[in-house]
Order: sequence, then C-alpha cells, then structure tokens
Amino acid sequence: MLDINELKFDENGLIPAVIVDSISKKVLTVAYMNRESLKISLEKGLTCFWSRSRKELWLKGETSGNYQHIVSVTADCDRDALTIVVEKDGPACHTGSDSCFNEKVWQSNEYSEFSLEGLYNLLVERKEQRPEGSYTTYLFEKGIDKILKKVGEESTEVIIAGKADDKKETIYEIADLAYHVMVLMVQMGISVEDIHRELQSRHIIDHKVKQEKMTK
Repeated sequence: MLDINELKFDENGLIPAVIVDSISKKVLTVAYMNRESLKISLEKGLTCFWSRSRKELWLKGETSGNYQHIVSVTADCDRDALTIVVEKDGPACHTGSDSCFNEKVWQSNEYSEFSLEGLYNLLVERKEQRPEGSYTTYLFEKGIDKILKKVGEESTEVIIAGKADDKKETIYEIADLAYHVMVLMVQMGISVEDIHRELQSRHIIDHKVKQEKMTK
C-alpha cells in the first residue's frame, strides 16, 4: 500500500480526485483533496474534500445525506491524482443528478458505449413511454406471465447450447436471457444495484468461509 506522504500535492497543497461509482463504473464527480481531507476520508471511509471556493473542508453528504462510502483509493503513475471508487447513498451532483457529468460534448458514430445500467435505464424508459413497434413494449404490455415465460424459454436455450458445448451459441443465448431477466427486473422494480449488493454480500460471506477453512 502506498503511504499518503508519497503522494504529490500541487503548489496549493491539493490533489485531484476522480470519484467513480463502484456499481456503474460511471464517473460521478471530480473534486480536490488536501492532506487533511484525505486523512479524514481514509479514517471515516467517507469522501471528504477541500472546497476551493469556500476554503474549507467538505464532508460529502454531511448536509444532504448523500454520503460516499469509499471502496478503494488508487493513485496514478505520477502519484499526483487519485481515483476513488465509492458506493453512494444518493445523487453525487448538487443538481440532484446521479453524476456531475451529463453534458455530452461529442460522440463517435463508429463506437458506442454499453453498460448493464445503461440497458436497464433504456428498459425503464421503454416501460414508461411504450414506443409503438418495440419488442420491449410488447413484453411490458403482455405483463409478468409473458415475461416469466420468456425467461424460462431463454434459460432452456442456454442449457441446450451449453450442453452442446457451442460457445458462440451459448454467448448468444446468455445475452438473450440477460435481456429478458432485466425486463423482469424492471417489471418488478428490482435495480441493478439491488443485484450488485446481493452478489457482493455473497462474495463477502464466501471470502470469510475460505479464510476459516484456511485457518483450520
């Protein structure tokens, strides 16, 4: 582990910190820390910044309740910038937005972004707006029984492809299954974060069990 005394603060005693959501991997905000705010952050396990405008320490969430629980802190190769991965209790931006980065400046026509959270948000939009001719709209209009039937069908297709040891077909069918499971999640109000937290809790339990076995 790198000691904070090995970090390089600028002439104002500050170091930039890029805050990243542990679930979506989305950049939430970019803030600045001095030695004191970084020490507080590490001691509390919560992000604490130095406000350059107010010239004071700023514990994120102290007034709003939108705390950012630190998962990890990583320095870059020059040790003059930080990436801080967090689990957030609420919006990161003072505007109430999930992230401070929402104003798109340019987008490639050749490459596209994709994330499970992005797909989930698209499905939520489909459920709310019900665009005509959309397969997703069709599923939501048919309701839970149809959605569950499709999840069952796609699960069977994954089993068949896997049993045949057909990697390409199995990838295709898993993608179909993942899509229909996410439609089910939206229908039931289950978020990507809900699943992430459940898997995370199992990982912690599994890790503890492994440690116990190793000490026996």
